[in-house]
Amino acid sequence: MIQITPQIRIRVVVEPVDFRAGIDGLAAACRKYLQADPFSGGVFVFRNRARTGFKILVYDGRGFWLCHKRLSSGRFAWWSDGTEPGRTLQACELQVLLMAGDPSRSRTVPAWRPLLAA
Repeated sequence: MIQITPQIRIRVVVEPVDFRAGIDGLAAACRKYLQADPFSGGVFVFRNRARTGFKILVYDGRGFWLCHKRLSSGRFAWWSDGTEPGRTLQACELQVLLMAGDPSRSRTVPAWRPLLAA
């Protein structure tokens, strides 16, 4: 089971990837687009060109997990676009994305806040 905590680093690859690629192909995409190590324990999120599905790649210290979600109808409305090859998400934003929502419209608190002085 994959446990996604607020402390885990979640990276989204903005460019669409070929979903015929398996674990090795997605690990290569991590290195190519994000210059990130797929063995780092972070969560890497990829989408297909049609925006009807995405894959999540995670290394848990013993092996890779590869999860695939495909919508039965419609498309994912949100996908980060811009000049950067990747984007970082918070855990709660990934939950919104998993439910086919728009993480950029969700209101979240920062993952880290300074302690208030007593």
